[in-house]
Amino acid sequence: MAQPPILSLEGLGLQQGGRWLFGGPHPGEGAEPIDLHVLPGDRLALIGRNGAGKTTLLKIVNDQIEMDRGMRRVKPGTRIVFLEQEPDLSAFNTLMDFALSGDDAPAEHEVDSIAGQLGIEMDRETATASGGEKRRAAIARALAQDPDLLLLDEPTNHLDLGAIDWLEDWLTRYNGAFITISHDRTFLRRLTRATLWLDRGTMRRKEVGFGGYEAWEEQVYAEEARAAEKLDAKLKLEAHWLERGVTARRKRNQGRLEKLGQMRAARAAMISDSGTAKLKLANDDEFKSKSVIVAEGITKSFDGRAIIKPFTLRIQNGDRIGIVGGNGAGKTTLLKMLTGEMEPDSGKITRASTLTGVMIDQQRKLLEPGASVRDILAEGGDWIDVRGARKHVQAYLKDFLFDPKIVDTKVGILSGGERSRLLLAREFARTANLLVLDEPTNDLDLETLDLLQEVIADFDGTVLIVSHDRDFLDRTVTVTLGLDGSGSVDIVAGGYEDWEAKRSRRVVGKSKPVKSAPAPNSASNASKSTKVSYKDQRDYEILPQRIEELETAIAKGEAILADPDLYTSDPQRFATISKGIENARTEKDAAEERWLNLAEQIEG
Repeated sequence: MAQPPILSLEGLGLQQGGRWLFGGPHPGEGAEPIDLHVLPGDRLALIGRNGAGKTTLLKIVNDQIEMDRGMRRVKPGTRIVFLEQEPDLSAFNTLMDFALSGDDAPAEHEVDSIAGQLGIEMDRETATASGGEKRRAAIARALAQDPDLLLLDEPTNHLDLGAIDWLEDWLTRYNGAFITISHDRTFLRRLTRATLWLDRGTMRRKEVGFGGYEAWEEQVYAEEARAAEKLDAKLKLEAHWLERGVTARRKRNQGRLEKLGQMRAARAAMISDSGTAKLKLANDDEFKSKSVIVAEGITKSFDGRAIIKPFTLRIQNGDRIGIVGGNGAGKTTLLKMLTGEMEPDSGKITRASTLTGVMIDQQRKLLEPGASVRDILAEGGDWIDVRGARKHVQAYLKDFLFDPKIVDTKVGILSGGERSRLLLAREFARTANLLVLDEPTNDLDLETLDLLQEVIADFDGTVLIVSHDRDFLDRTVTVTLGLDGSGSVDIVAGGYEDWEAKRSRRVVGKSKPVKSAPAPNSASNASKSTKVSYKDQRDYEILPQRIEELETAIAKGEAILADPDLYTSDPQRFATISKGIENARTEKDAAEERWLNLAEQIEG
């Protein structure tokens, strides 16, 4: 028997900025009332473009914003906890003061337990805490409250890879329900089981995780386009320029991914067999003439700790270099040395005399709220110079997924994600042959990430990227520089997954700044035999392939379930595939846990 929802929104309507964001009372106002029912154990991805109302919807669920129409029902005793994207800590002296604030404050020992696993000192003063430390403190506060429904707004922002791994592990074990907004495709694919899609004032729900979302989205857009064509509604088709652009962009990106694979293969031939942080320096003059940054034996230390040990790298024009590692591992230090902002302690860095760069960092400069979009892009005029070519400002806005009609809109009423997208549009217009991107994906929606990948792929120069977004790196970079915190820099041809594979699929407790909580019923190190049986050795060798097969099967099943007509046309097949996906996930979780235990025993 189906369980009743723990939360329901029925007939939701909300006005914002003089228009109905959701559920206008009269036909033709462009938004339909929203119904949302959250069941126990739901794992929901909330998807939508910047400005669609995702964060607003979470605030309504959390009863922070009052609806103009509709009804909100919550099952008695349900504890709802909201992890905000940018919590305000200014009123608190320390991170612990913040964590213990509010009517439903968690117990201090519960906060301490989670904070310890996340590697954050809660006595840190909020005024001096970094963005990553504030984010970890907010996570500790939220999880320690033992929520029945957890609302997560961009939970991976400002987290390093170790902290993201820990959070994913915690959420995998979590028995309650959650709704998450995230631009991190890997995070969404691994954790979600159903999708809420906010689109042009309406909300659709599909009982399929994010792995099947894009196929579902494109199917919906294709059906709408066919219907519009049948009606010969040119105006309606024009209103869909954005959706058609998204679909076409994804198809073009398939070709770009093939080209990326060819570039990675060429780069792989230059990497030394030793696996150390060194690229073979080609002997031919053509290769050397294309070099734009050459680092030879560079080092850097702070307070006696080696941040970068002797490291040699030759970067060619056209390279896309990704830099990954935990907080404090030295990513930003390495980036600053390569770009000339910081000098190495020893060694030498040579840069091409013609190198001119554009830097987009994670502390993006604030845009003047009172300025218009036209002011930001074209200094109040109608035309903008885009890398030496003149373009009308409204046409350029379409390139960055904006409705051209916002050209005279004030920056202050744009969402945080829209402001980030506007800043990207301005910076990418500048003439340069080096792009330096420090955590560029924060605050961007999925469509903007697709666009950003396209812009980087089409860029004629060299790109340096520091990012924790694993999917973004896999789709973008030709070479990954992996820092493990010891001072060593590993160079791998390919993206994040290629780096992970080189590190033997992530051994538990090894080279990780954040330790996950122990798995239930896991054997202690003391109880493990040092002798490895034939079966253990065999499982250690074959389980990675089996895990990959299961992941493929899950993705295929989710893609089939993305068919919106399947449930009504063939409910038996829908149920069979759903059960198959559930069984595959269970087997995959067990296989991963066994492989990790074996890896710890065999490699430890």
